[in-house]
Amino acid sequence: MRFIRNAAAVLLTAALVAACQPSGAGAMADGNAAASPTRHAPLIVKSASGTHRFEVEIALSDQERTQGLMNRRTLDPDGGMLFLFMPPQIATFWMKDTLIPLDMLFIRADGTIAMIAAQTKPNSLETISAGVPVVAVLELAGGRAAQLGIREGDLVNWGGCVPPGGPQEMESAILDFCPGA
Repeated sequence: MRFIRNAAAVLLTAALVAACQPSGAGAMADGNAAASPTRHAPLIVKSASGTHRFEVEIALSDQERTQGLMNRRTLDPDGGMLFLFMPPQIATFWMKDTLIPLDMLFIRADGTIAMIAAQTKPNSLETISAGVPVVAVLELAGGRAAQLGIREGDLVNWGGCVPPGGPQEMESAILDFCPGA
């Protein structure tokens, strides 16, 4: 997954999490471990249908952000990838070399979902953007947002703001995003 980005925002985001230590467990099961990010964080989406927990990879380096979920053949139902943008900006993605459909959740600075691009088309060069500044984009398995009843306006938290529990518990400190807490 490649995206158009502001180089200064990439450097600032990387600096914010430079002290992070990678955790060992991965949320993806596809044999691409060498190319995938090693930083993980718990993430929750609070919606009218309940609280939904995910274990997401954090794409921080230029290589990780450019690679994204390209060439992956599977994505765990409760896995995903989170792209961070500091300061918030209009993020634009495409599906070049991405083999599976994805749901892209564009997250505003207040933690609400601005837009969901559902079931994006694999290998497409069509650009995808919410058209408004976002602090993050969460990629989930295609159709997962609809399956769980996740909608625009729902609230997203990640990192230390997610209560510990099960395999989603963090092993190391990472950027905490706690809007409304």
